[in-house]
Amino acid sequence: MWKVMALGAGFALLTTTAAAQPQCNDRKQILDLLAKKYQEAPVASGVTNNGGLVEVLTNAKGGTWTIIVTTPQGVSCLVAAGEGWRAMEQIAADPEA
Repeated sequence: MWKVMALGAGFALLTTTAAAQPQCNDRKQILDLLAKKYQEAPVASGVTNNGGLVEVLTNAKGGTWTIIVTTPQGVSCLVAAGEGWRAMEQIAADPEA
């Protein structure tokens, strides 16, 4: 929870208007902030039905993680953040299933 509050405060400082969405900003600025403050980098991504980019970021030790969604216009928003990220082995789906 501390990370969400700290990120919210950081994003509020990044936004041009304090009243605007305090947890959204330009994707590059958010990635730079997460890299600098938490040493996080993207480890997974996917595209939503409406063209948004969902990214999971974590640090090398898996201590913290963040999920952001970026609109096609380049605006990224914090969706969730936490601690204790664990990568899981991807298992191929059984074609017979």
